[in-house]
Amino acid sequence: MIGLAHYLTLSGILFLLAVAGIFINRRNVILLLMCIELMLLAVNFNFVAFSRFLNNLDGQIFVFFILTVAAAEAAIGLAILVVLFRSKNTINVEELNSMKG
Repeated sequence: MIGLAHYLTLSGILFLLAVAGIFINRRNVILLLMCIELMLLAVNFNFVAFSRFLNNLDGQIFVFFILTVAAAEAAIGLAILVVLFRSKNTINVEELNSMKG
């Protein structure tokens, strides 16, 4: 039988992988965005697990809002990334530190 502890453990592992991905690789912007999305997925997993085990739909409603914000964040982030790549010809974070116009 899979219990709440199993879901929370899996969510914690996903969150720690995302944090490790952010700290280990600080060069690639696309990978940083993917790690942020993985963090949001871990939080959503917690909301759904608690919602299921408490027989309350509030957590699942929060998940819909978080997924909407995550989709908008991904679309805007990738649009900014395309504009930066066209102007600087790189997606390396270390080379994108100057905000000169």
